[in-house]
Amino acid sequence: MRDTTAGELIRATSLVKRYGEVVALDGVSLSVRQGEFLALLGPSGCGKTTLLRAIAGFIELNSGDISIAGESMKGVPPNRRPVNTVFQNYALFPHLTIEENVAFPLSVRGINRAEVQERVRAALRMIKLENLAHRRPGQLSGGQQQRVALARALVFNPQLVLMDEPLGALDKRLREQMQLEIKQLHETMGITVVYVTHDQSEALTMSDRIAVFHQGRIQQLATPSELYERPANAFVASFIGENNRFDGTLVARDGPSCRVRLADGTELSATVGADLAPGAAVVISLRPEHVFIGAHEGANVLPAHMLEVIYLGDHRKLRMRVGGSDEFVAKVPAAGVHWKGGDALTVSWPANACLALPSDSEE
Repeated sequence: MRDTTAGELIRATSLVKRYGEVVALDGVSLSVRQGEFLALLGPSGCGKTTLLRAIAGFIELNSGDISIAGESMKGVPPNRRPVNTVFQNYALFPHLTIEENVAFPLSVRGINRAEVQERVRAALRMIKLENLAHRRPGQLSGGQQQRVALARALVFNPQLVLMDEPLGALDKRLREQMQLEIKQLHETMGITVVYVTHDQSEALTMSDRIAVFHQGRIQQLATPSELYERPANAFVASFIGENNRFDGTLVARDGPSCRVRLADGTELSATVGADLAPGAAVVISLRPEHVFIGAHEGANVLPAHMLEVIYLGDHRKLRMRVGGSDEFVAKVPAAGVHWKGGDALTVSWPANACLALPSDSEE
């Protein structure tokens, strides 16, 4: 994790963007620190790409302001902002060589030829493609083209790099390799990155902090571990990682501890994950890795009916019917699993492993 105590580079204040009746950004505010890797995460149409395009200057906001390095960007065109953007489709010039593509942003800024050549050579060394400098984009693989797009974005040492789902067109193995390479470049160069993705595992792997978007608003802005372990609401809990969910009513509370009654009358002990009072409609959020097979003293204990056992290499996923849900999941080590579909068993988990969160209807 990088040091995120550095000064603020971006401040977005009360951003609103409408497309007719659709509100793409609904009063969004956030700040990004110098040298931070911030991911904007959420499903399609949630507002994350709209925010990125607003920072880049590609769209005009209905209201609100964005400042970069303390200067308002109102009226500042994209080519005069201290940013560069990497797109999913690479946006390389097919008629130019790799060397010429990387040199382009320097050439349009009037930098002298000798310095351009030196910076381009350094950028191509950085992405390990110096031996392909005279090829054209069509002669490269998808991963190599993405490296070129990244080098072009970094060649003039911008304060800020914006990335709009840059790895979305790559296969899983190459995507994971490029995630690590981008993160390494970020750490080495100390640049600030704002990165749009709909892939929660990608955001967890790469980011210092993640802003989770839904319906044009930021639901939670926190570190990966905070989002996973202490989600602010039911949407974040369901969107970040796998999650078992029970709907119920909070019937009693004692500090951070509470009791929740499910629709079938079952009562569970949980930890309050928000400011909730008795009578509130809540969702219990429980991660599959916190589920035990068998009864444990002092824990929530429920009967279960095994539906299927799924082999996933280093672990097995057990899908069961528990508490009225057919989608209850536990993760256990692959070795020693003897259960099969149709088996009756017992599951348990401690109260401090599950959170009582505001229900979707209460958010």
